[in-house]
This record gives sequence, C-alpha cells and structure tokens, in this order.
Amino acid sequence: MNILLLGSGGREHTLAWKMNQSNLLKKLFIAPGNAGTLQAGTNVSLDILNFESVGIFCIENNIEMLIVGPEEPLVKGICDYFQSEERLKHIALIGPTKTGAQLEGSKDFSKQFMERYNIPTARYKSFTRDTVADGFQFLKSLQAPYVLKADGLAAGKGVIILENITEAQIALADMLEGKFGDASKTVVIEEYLHGIEMSAFVVTDGKSYKILPEAKDYKRIGDSDKGLNTGGMGAVSPVLFANDEFMKKLEDRVIRPTIKGLLNESIHYCGFIFFGIMNVKGDPYVIEYNARMGDPETEVAVPRIKNDLVEIFIAMAKGNLEKINIDIDKRTVTTVMMVSEGYPEAYEKGKEISGLECVENCIPFHAGTKLEDEKIVTNGGRVIAVSAFGKNIQEARNLSYQGVAVINYEGKYFRKDIGSDLMNLK
Repeated sequence: MNILLLGSGGREHTLAWKMNQSNLLKKLFIAPGNAGTLQAGTNVSLDILNFESVGIFCIENNIEMLIVGPEEPLVKGICDYFQSEERLKHIALIGPTKTGAQLEGSKDFSKQFMERYNIPTARYKSFTRDTVADGFQFLKSLQAPYVLKADGLAAGKGVIILENITEAQIALADMLEGKFGDASKTVVIEEYLHGIEMSAFVVTDGKSYKILPEAKDYKRIGDSDKGLNTGGMGAVSPVLFANDEFMKKLEDRVIRPTIKGLLNESIHYCGFIFFGIMNVKGDPYVIEYNARMGDPETEVAVPRIKNDLVEIFIAMAKGNLEKINIDIDKRTVTTVMMVSEGYPEAYEKGKEISGLECVENCIPFHAGTKLEDEKIVTNGGRVIAVSAFGKNIQEARNLSYQGVAVINYEGKYFRKDIGSDLMNLK
C-alpha cells in the first residue's frame, strides 16, 4: 500500500517509524516530514493546507491511504475535500470530517457536545465581545484559579490559567479583542478541576473503537511544573494511577458516550480521538478533546502497540475495527523532549545536532529538525523526543536521559524530572 502521512513533528516521525515496520506498506511519503522521517520514508515538500496540491500528489503517486497527523488540516476540512472530489474518493482516509474535528476545533462545540451526552467535564460558559460583562460576572462566581480558553485553534497557546480575578478579567477582555486572532472571538471560561492529568486515546472506524495505551505528559517548560506552558516536554506510559477501576469509569462515562454521540449526530469519524482527562478523586473528567494523537504522548503510546499499525488503519478505513485486538507491551516507555533555548518564546533555528549516531537503548524521534547541507539541524522549538523502554519508570527514564546526554546542539534544554512524580505511585 502507498501511504501519504501529513505532518512534520514528533508525532509524525513516530507514526512513520511504526508504519515502516509493516509488511503491508509499499511506499510511505511524509509531507513535509523532518530529518527523522527520512529514515522511514520519502519526504515531500507540500503545503498540507493546500488540499488541491495534496490531492494532485496523491493521484500522481498512486496513494491509497491518507493519514492526517496535525489538527489544522482536519479542522479546515481536508477529509471533506477528498470525499467530495470524484478522483480522490477511492483514497482511504484516517482522520475525521470537518464536523468531527470540531471536537478539537471549537471548545464551545465540544463543551456543548459533552453536555448533551452527560460526559463529565468542568462547569463552563462561553462569551463573546458582546457578552464580556457577563463573563466578568461569571468569573466572580468561580474560585481561583481561573481557566480561560480560546474557542478555536491557537497553536497550543490558547489556554490561560490565572490566580487573580482582576488579571483574569483583563485576560478575558484581551482575548475577546483578538489576542489569539479569530481563535478567541469566543472564549470559554470554566471551573478549575483539581486532580492529576492524563491523556487517553482511541482509534475508531465510526462505529466501534479500540483503546490505545494511555499517557501522562508534562506541559510546563521548567522542572516541578514551573514556568510557561509548552506543547509538551516529555511523557510516560502507562499511567500508574489509571488502574482497571479508573479505566472502566473512563470507558463507561467518557469514551463510549463520545462514540455514541458522534453516531447519534451522524458525524462520520474515522481516526484518532484524544481525551485530555483529569482524575478528580478517582473520577474522570474531560478537559479537552483532540481530533488526533497528542505530541509527545505519541512517542510513548505508539511504541507500546505491538500490532501492525498499517493493519489497524486498513481495518479502520474498511469499518472492520471490531475484528482487531490491540496487543499492548506491558513495559514502561518514557520520552524526554529536547528543546531550543528560549522555547516556548523566541528561539533560533539552524543549530547543528551531533551525537545521534551514538544513541543506544532508546529511540530519538525527531520533532523540529531538518537536513541541511547533509547535516541535521534544529528547525523548531521542540527538537527531539528521546523515548526508551524499561521494566519500570526508573529504568525507562534513566535510558531516556542517557540518550539525551549524548545528543548535543547549541542551546540544548530539557526538563530533568520527567516521570519522577510517578515513581512512588502504586
């Protein structure tokens, strides 16, 4: 099978790495890819938001399956475009339609969806410029900290959490005045949930679903969860507090109602669903949905899947997912994200990376890299995620950090505490 995978991050390198192990794969193209995906397939210089050019490439290269990694093409309707073009209808699609992608593309849409199907989530209200005064009053009804979310996609920066109500009111006004552009024309204010966060994932063919390995990621730039939010500084799978009892609650109260809700509303959904979950005193609450796999959670979840990933994708596309049994490696996987100096604010690109050939007992998944003059250089804020297996968190994280130690570039930075908070949990 000839497959085109869209995206350029650590998620896409991980998916490409896993698909490259399949006997069902004939040729894999990644658009635009990075220096790591070159090891698993052929990188293609395509604008993934130019659906027509993506479609032309698929026709010219006999692509049989399109897998959409990042959220923006999904929210903008790439799957709808392929389904509407007669010459592209034969191509299998892994990714939801534009309506399904609204689970991620609109916080207000997802909150209303959860409300309709009694899916546990934080109390909330949505506001626009015309109702900003009501927003100020709603903030007063809540206790600190105050959570404000841009309704639309804001490149992972659209969530603000503040302790001071005056600062929260100022932030609300700024957001509604365009701080995040069109993404914050509507702002969702929600009650802060106290608990431990984790990420759950399923694949679905629109009728049935299969639960993938869960993960816990680390969003703050600094050790002990200090500093600015990032796209993710590391992750661990499995999550020790997500025991059988908790996972049953999650499936019964969140996952199954979500799939039934999509079916009930005739929303065709063939792809990944990410559930951002808060464990509140043993009960799961949904913080957010994503219409794709998380990053860096993909770098710990996908390596634990023993199945042929291409076989899973084919079953999804054919509506036969119920026939697949997901086989999960019992070992722990950790990943530590190496980032550019200055990230998540301003940073420089083009720093030469050395030591990749010296890495042992772990897998470096490229996130923001490119090949330039036969050298691998930094090309993003998050540069490389170093994943490793271990019989427990201690062993896995030790191997990840050994890998981090031998990879070098100017301005290299990473958190030193990934997984340390979980080591004493039973």
